[in-house]
Amino acid sequence: MNTKKRPIRVLVAKVGLDGHDRGAKVIAAALRDAGMEVIYTGLRQTPEMVVNAALQEDVDAIGVSILSGAHMTVFPKIMEAMKAKQLDRVLLTGGGIIPDADMETLSALGVGKLFAPGTSTAAIADYIHEWVNSNRSDLF
Repeated sequence: MNTKKRPIRVLVAKVGLDGHDRGAKVIAAALRDAGMEVIYTGLRQTPEMVVNAALQEDVDAIGVSILSGAHMTVFPKIMEAMKAKQLDRVLLTGGGIIPDADMETLSALGVGKLFAPGTSTAAIADYIHEWVNSNRSDLF
């Protein structure tokens, strides 16, 4: 039974010049189907634009879809902007073409779980639900 005051809010973002957003739209639809409110930023966002949108929308999680290979630049810049805006209680997660070693490095920097292509949408939704339930008790 879900006793939250409001649904989990997730910002789905495409950062940089990566113009492939089909996967991001599939994830956004799946998270909506899982009962979350989803805000999709659209293509070609900067890390600062993503974090400002997350702040304005009062989200619980930011999900970044990245296929361009710029993940080792994008995620640290988003983390830096999140810290500057004091969004330390917001999950930063995402997915795309990210080698396992890079996933481990980003995890050590504080990025949440990252998902490879082929991951079930249910697994992604479950992870976000579990993280928010464990880290955002103020929503109860």
